Amino acid sequence: MASASRQASKHPAQQREPGLIGRTLNLVGQILLWLVAALLFSLIAEWVGMTWIWPDQGIQHSQQMLEREIGYLNEDFRKSMLTSNPADFARSFADMSYRLIFEYTGIHSLVEWLSVPVHPEDGRFAHSLRNGFVAVEPYVLAGMAITQVFALRLGVLTLAMPVFVLFALVALVDGLVQRDLRRWGGGRESSFVYHHAKRLMAPSIAMAWVVYLALPFSVHPNWVILPFALLNAITIAITASSFKKYL
Repeated sequence: MASASRQASKHPAQQREPGLIGRTLNLVGQILLWLVAALLFSLIAEWVGMTWIWPDQGIQHSQQMLEREIGYLNEDFRKSMLTSNPADFARSFADMSYRLIFEYTGIHSLVEWLSVPVHPEDGRFAHSLRNGFVAVEPYVLAGMAITQVFALRLGVLTLAMPVFVLFALVALVDGLVQRDLRRWGGGRESSFVYHHAKRLMAPSIAMAWVVYLALPFSVHPNWVILPFALLNAITIAITASSFKKYL
């Protein structure tokens, strides 16, 4: 019995790797976690800015951000591989997100009720709530506007994914060509470069989403999407070109 227990301790039970469904659920959970983290960061950045950085603008800063983001869509985002009218799609996505988060949950109605001036006939509880809401009302309204900006940017990023695919295909072809040249020319093979470039492929896409969604100021989508699409293409090209010579 002792020898059997020693053998069992030497060979611990191997953990089963998650299947396709488990990996998919894990990926979806990680994506949702990153999206929530980006939204919280953008809200906190807006509230901090309202308090210390742009106190004179107040809630107007978030409203101006929303207007600028819509202006970028109307002016420069008129074609997409996924829809015939990308600007309308992004705005519809933002409106639907607003309804799901604020209207269907009753938050919008609650804010409207709390925004009503205090009336002498109000009860003590309603009187206290409305008086307390006066101090935080700008932050609540700014948070609702920033959430709309977040949803609008989320729609833009969804429509911009074909750009990453196009850049990735070009980089993959170029990388495979460089691999064949290295293979037939007797070039050196570096597994170090391959593995490190491979690890950067997914983060280069995820960082585009996190950075663009969390920015506390308005920026044209091209200034964020194109650099990260190029970075992702470079990592794919390096990965493909440094892939092992012989399969």
